[in-house]
Amino acid sequence: MILLITSSANGSQCAEALYGATGQETHWAKSLQEGATRLREQTYSAAVIDQFLLETEPEESDQMIEHLGTAFPVYVSLGITGMERLVREVRSALLRRKREESVARRAIAEQMNSEMRETLTAMMLSCELAMAVPEVPVPAAEKIRTIDNLARELRLRLEVN
Repeated sequence: MILLITSSANGSQCAEALYGATGQETHWAKSLQEGATRLREQTYSAAVIDQFLLETEPEESDQMIEHLGTAFPVYVSLGITGMERLVREVRSALLRRKREESVARRAIAEQMNSEMRETLTAMMLSCELAMAVPEVPVPAAEKIRTIDNLARELRLRLEVN
């Protein structure tokens, strides 16, 4: 979803153009206060903000910016920006957001993968050390071997993925 925040009379036309160009539902907020309310109530992929409002209502703009959440901000001057440029700016912002999310997901996956490998290595080492203890009861040794095998299996799966 996209949130368009502008007091411009052609706000509905802009919202329709954004919907037509992106296929994403577009909501129109006629003020920064209304925009902040909508941002609190919904999650948006982008917030298209008319710079005129930011300049004329600085206190409300700060409040609205606090509520952006994960919405990618797109600042435009709708008084001088044509519809084509508006659409181009929003598409570009959505693509940037998509790339940034993808990079963040990969980084998180790599971090988790690394942490899991470290934990599994520690588990396998602990199992080896436990098996080296003299006179380990047979049932306990079997459980330790099972844990060791499971840890090795998980590590192999992590390395494949």
